[in-house]
Amino acid sequence: MKTIKDKELLVAADFSGFDLKEAIVAHLKNKGWKITDVGIRDKNEQPREIFHRIGFKAGSLISEGEFERALIFCGTGMGIQIAASKCPGVRTGNVDNVSAAIRAIEGNDVNMLSMGGFYTAPQLGIEIAEAYLNSTFCGGDYEWPYFNAFHKLALDEINEFDYNQYKDNDFKVINPKTLDDYEYLVKK
Repeated sequence: MKTIKDKELLVAADFSGFDLKEAIVAHLKNKGWKITDVGIRDKNEQPREIFHRIGFKAGSLISEGEFERALIFCGTGMGIQIAASKCPGVRTGNVDNVSAAIRAIEGNDVNMLSMGGFYTAPQLGIEIAEAYLNSTFCGGDYEWPYFNAFHKLALDEINEFDYNQYKDNDFKVINPKTLDDYEYLVKK
């Protein structure tokens, strides 16, 4: 697996997110990152590959364990996010500020972060990417002592979720976990 620790990152963009992706990639390459780009190569290429297909392609590389994390881009960041999230094990967050990028990884362990080229200025995109790449799951120092336990519980239940089982159980979580199960993560 290509990891953040080894400064290896997957990126992908459609034509609407291309310029933002290019600015962020240039910044990261200057900092020694190895970038694998599975999006479009030129924003004017024809025929244009549609955002959802690029999302499927990037999501599949996360799903198959080839990359630890990715940055993906389209006009709003939402369409490519929805598509990528159809791949098993992909957790994508769409963010437009640094605080949300940090929280996306520290609280929700997203393995893909999406941004919108229509709404995110290049410098802000660079700051968002830096924040995301320099944060870790349960790595925050929050006042609430149960922050890490709460989010680990949620992530575990999300990863184990099966809609058909949930439906068969009258739309209730089967064997719900409690914060006691994660006492080791509670700050003392």
